[in-house]
Amino acid sequence: MAKVTPKKKTNTGFLVVIAVVLVAGAAGIWTTMQNKPKPIELAAGTPLPAAEGYLRGKPDAPITIIEFADFECPGCGQFATLQGPDIKARLVDAGVVNFRFYDFPLTSIHQNTMAAHLAAACANDQGKFWEMHDALFAGQYDWNTQATSNPRKFFDEYATKIGLDLAAYTQCFDAQKHVARIQANQKAGTERGVQSTPTLIIDNKVYPGRLSFDQIKKLVDSLSAAGVSTAPTAR
Repeated sequence: MAKVTPKKKTNTGFLVVIAVVLVAGAAGIWTTMQNKPKPIELAAGTPLPAAEGYLRGKPDAPITIIEFADFECPGCGQFATLQGPDIKARLVDAGVVNFRFYDFPLTSIHQNTMAAHLAAACANDQGKFWEMHDALFAGQYDWNTQATSNPRKFFDEYATKIGLDLAAYTQCFDAQKHVARIQANQKAGTERGVQSTPTLIIDNKVYPGRLSFDQIKKLVDSLSAAGVSTAPTAR
C-alpha cells in the first residue's frame, strides 16, 4: 500500500497579515516623520536678551523661589499640579515669597515642548502666562510627544479657554516671537548648573528634582526667621 504523505499546511494567510502589518507600520513611521514638529531655532549669532522668567506674586517679596522647568517634563507637571497650588495659596498669596518660572525646554527628548513654551510666552503678552502655564501642565498627557505630533490644536484650545485675543496670540505664535526669550532663560539655567527639570533655586542653592511643599516651607521659614532676603533674579 502506498503511503499517503499529508499535505503541508501553508501559511499564506499568515504571511499576508505580516506583510500588511509591515506596510502599515512603515506608513505610520513615514507619517510620523512627516508630521514631526520642526525645531524652533534662532539664526546663528542672534543676540539673546537678559533672562527674565515669569513672575508670580509681589516683586518686592523678601524671598524668591526660582524654578527651571520644561512644560513636557512629567516631573514638572506633577510639581505644578501637586505642590504648585500650596505654594501659591500659602506662600505667594501670603506675600512671603514670589515665584519665578524660567524656561528650560529639553528639546532632545521632548519634541513638543518648545511649542508649549512659545504658547506660554505668547500668553504672557496678554497677561495670561500663569493661566496658560496651568492649562499646559493640566493637559500635558493630551499634547505631549507620546500623544500627538500636532500639539498646536491643544494650545489653541487653551488660548480660547483662558480668554486670549486669538488673532494676537496666533500672530505671536506663528512669528515665533519669543524664541530668544525662551533660550535666554534656558541659558541662565545652564550657567547656574541646571541639568534636569524641575530644578529649584532658593537662597542661591540649587535643588535638582521636586521638593515637597513641606520641604519648601521649611526652607522658607528658616530664611524668614534669619531675616534673609533673596535676589529676585536667576543670575
